[in-house]
Amino acid sequence: MIKVGDKLPEVTFSQLTADGMKNPTTSDVFAGKKVVLFAVPGAFTPTCSAAHLPGYIALADQIKAKGVDTIVCTAVNDAFVMKAWADSQNAEEITFLADGGASFHKAIGLTMETADFGGVRSQRYAMVVEDGVVSLLNIEPPKTFEVSKAEIILAAL
Repeated sequence: MIKVGDKLPEVTFSQLTADGMKNPTTSDVFAGKKVVLFAVPGAFTPTCSAAHLPGYIALADQIKAKGVDTIVCTAVNDAFVMKAWADSQNAEEITFLADGGASFHKAIGLTMETADFGGVRSQRYAMVVEDGVVSLLNIEPPKTFEVSKAEIILAAL
């Protein structure tokens, strides 16, 4: 499992933008930048839609004022679902990266098996990444939502 001090693995994400499908790599997103990355088990799911994402939307300006270049949300969903979720939440300050095959989450060791709920999904977590290296990592125990909240990450910055 990834830990503070580790460099993120090189993978390719999917991102549906106004200009069409993009496939940014880990280097494209994180190299030379300070990034807050948070992951949810699934777009449109209750805690993710009612609390996790809205916290980052509400605090985006304050987080960026702490020297953060980009706030990224990722999930093991396809890019079409991630774009629809972003649009439904008016999440213009957040970058949504789809990890449809869970390659990123498998590489960092933060998957969970949800069986019929959706199969392999991401665990809920938040991290701060500086130039591709993890400087803060808050992983939620199963069925909790405490340490990956936007308020907690803002306070840690």
